[in-house]
Amino acid sequence: MAKPIPKIGSRKNGRLGSRKHPRKIPKGVIYVQASFNNTIVTVTDVRGRVIYWSSAGSCGFKGTRRGTPFAAQTAAVNAIRTVADQGMQRAEVLVKGAGLGRDAALRVIRKSGILLRSIRDASPEPHNGCRPPKKRRV
Repeated sequence: MAKPIPKIGSRKNGRLGSRKHPRKIPKGVIYVQASFNNTIVTVTDVRGRVIYWSSAGSCGFKGTRRGTPFAAQTAAVNAIRTVADQGMQRAEVLVKGAGLGRDAALRVIRKSGILLRSIRDASPEPHNGCRPPKKRRV
């Protein structure tokens, strides 16, 4: 049986475009998701396509140390350094969660030299909350 002819530029036979020169991204959005166990920093362009991400776990921290401010600071430094090399100058910041790393990550982003247009808190808030436990009987 004859082999099918592969399509040129299809996803199966490699990348669509050349990645030797990284994209130049003048502005983007930085998402900081800070939970009590980990901190994830994601950098996207304006359309929402992920450029780079980093987390405390991917930086080598394990266990309870992932939730520390220092781990969040390291994750933010990794993410910001990479996108600053790609030419990012302006950004918006969306912070989500109530973990210890949110302030440390914000501090790093402020000092990085990228101009921040806005810092927004996108933490989820319950409208009515969970159902309370039933009344205690003694």
